[in-house]
Amino acid sequence: MNPTQFDLAVHKNIESMQKDVWGQLASPDFPFHSYEFLKALEDSGSLSAGADWQPEHLALTQNGVIVGGTALYKKTDSYGEYIFDWSWAKTYRQHGVPYYPKLVSAAPFTPATGPKILLSDHQDRDLIASQLIRGALDLMARRGCSSLHYLFITEKEVPYFERENFLIRHSFQYHWENNSYNTFDDFLSAMKPKKRKQITRERAQLKEEGLEFKIVTGDDLSPEHADIFYRFYLNTIEKMQAIPYLNKAFYQQIFTTMKDRIVLMLALEHGNTIAGALYFTGGKKLFGRYWGATKEVRNLHFELCYYLPIEWSIKQGITLFEAGAQGEHKLARGFVPRKTYSAHYIRHPGFQPAIAEFIEQEKLGIDAYFSELISHSPFRTP
Repeated sequence: MNPTQFDLAVHKNIESMQKDVWGQLASPDFPFHSYEFLKALEDSGSLSAGADWQPEHLALTQNGVIVGGTALYKKTDSYGEYIFDWSWAKTYRQHGVPYYPKLVSAAPFTPATGPKILLSDHQDRDLIASQLIRGALDLMARRGCSSLHYLFITEKEVPYFERENFLIRHSFQYHWENNSYNTFDDFLSAMKPKKRKQITRERAQLKEEGLEFKIVTGDDLSPEHADIFYRFYLNTIEKMQAIPYLNKAFYQQIFTTMKDRIVLMLALEHGNTIAGALYFTGGKKLFGRYWGATKEVRNLHFELCYYLPIEWSIKQGITLFEAGAQGEHKLARGFVPRKTYSAHYIRHPGFQPAIAEFIEQEKLGIDAYFSELISHSPFRTP
């Protein structure tokens, strides 16, 4: 196939791509690149709420037929990315060289792994991926960006970027994996006695508190649920002194347009909702995003954010549960460390070697820490 047959277009919003066209590319296993999720971010103005995310989405067509795409954003800061490059920006600034703007492919405000090079069912996927990445590199130069970053890419995508001379950066998260469990007790039985007792004790304590738990999804979700959860979201933001990237309009929209992919878990005390955790589903995967509470209850976070979604995942046949970034405490609760990947292209010939060296040293540190974590697995040795 001749690469000159391809046409590449830049879209300033996801709506101009059209839902059915983007739907041919976005993976059903990754809800955060769905047309509905990206449109809610753009419609609500959340992309400019505390962080600068200017859409520069790419669409690759051949003879008028969509064959590939990438969600890209021009950024003037590094907020809401979760792969931290603040030290790189500082070094640039110290040398009087601008690091921003930069071009980023990521699910905004979402540290979840999913495909960033979106491909149709085309026979020459390597060629299409190459065309998309080279198109993004050209856009980076035309927009005057210092660099191009693809965050939380899948392991299968790594070779695409290696072939285009990107630097591959490693990080890690804690994921829960379903090892053919039929019940929550099966999951507990696979753990070491001390960890099993800890989880059992924490769940029992909440029963003694008299709390009730409710799981709402699909058509049972209502605009009122969006309002309730937004209150919890703001409570967490205030407590953590974080940036409220998402606004009420965003939640109201996704609770309508994505209700088939949203799972809301609530805690009630005497009939009053005191806490909630929000999840998204994609294929056989569950993604934890946000949680909040208006009352402090010991171990409530563990129940709503770990145990209840694990129990639900087992019942639903979910194979992988990503509970979000960071958190060594997840290890004791059945989550295991798994490497994550990102790809970076640095334009400046003076800074590229230094950042490459930084990444290689960082990998060594991550590998050592990763090995230590694996040795502290909460699961019994088979």
